[in-house]
Amino acid sequence: MKAIEVPEIAGAFLFEPTPYADERGFFCRTFDADVIRSVGLDPHAFVQDSVSRSVRGVLRGLHLRSGAGEAKLVRCSYGRIFDVVVDLRADSPTYLGRAFFELSGETQTTLYIPAGCAHGFQALTESADTSYRIDRPHDPAEDVTIAFDDPELAIPWPLPARSMSRRDREAPNLAKVLQRKES
Repeated sequence: MKAIEVPEIAGAFLFEPTPYADERGFFCRTFDADVIRSVGLDPHAFVQDSVSRSVRGVLRGLHLRSGAGEAKLVRCSYGRIFDVVVDLRADSPTYLGRAFFELSGETQTTLYIPAGCAHGFQALTESADTSYRIDRPHDPAEDVTIAFDDPELAIPWPLPARSMSRRDREAPNLAKVLQRKES
């Protein structure tokens, strides 16, 4: 497994596994504490794992947490997703930077998203399973959502949004979220 810096988002990394494939399929390591540690992250900081299953076109996000934020490892374990990260850390050298990825069950690449960044994704296949490993227990009272179609962000979602939660559909634009954050 190797770690690759994401230049658009300071502190973000892609962790690419080295799969062993043969006629049976493949095997690969999707988490390696030594590799995580090699880029300055604490592998023991992650306290909760979750998974979501989405059908083609489903859009989830853009989500982040208030307060101390939430760092996460995200991986598409089955299918393919278009993944988005937006840096909302005012003190970051990549503030308001955006990065887009295609994560898939074929590659099993994991994306590390630092606390203070918004995250969202869209399922590109008929079924896509997305795994999350977060660094603190989820608290719904800290959930923040930003409009997926905010023109300021101009995210090039590859498919029309087939379905999304009411919270995502009614989310405010980035300017309103940042205004609330400052007050």
